[in-house]
Amino acid sequence: MAEQQQGVEIPRVKLGTQGLRVSKLGFGCVLLTGFYNEPVPEDVGISIIKHTFDRGITFFDTSDIYGPKTNEILIGELKYQQGIKKLQITECDSPGIGATLSP
Repeated sequence: MAEQQQGVEIPRVKLGTQGLRVSKLGFGCVLLTGFYNEPVPEDVGISIIKHTFDRGITFFDTSDIYGPKTNEILIGELKYQQGIKKLQITECDSPGIGATLSP
């Protein structure tokens, strides 16, 4: 018997003062690049980010401390592969960077 996946709508919240709206639930990218563990292969990292994005997560917590621009490159590659038209990058706190994808 196949299990049916029920969709859950992830609420959005306003971030900052310029009208940026992001998912209330974010995804921390720290475990993708080997900060606490071995880094995942690039294709696996992209697949994980795609999986979360496909389920409504549009806020990805990244930082240079996890690896210089490593997570941002994974997000950019997903944007390229999927033809995502809008990518908003916001610097939240130096050296941290947050990325928001919009379908």
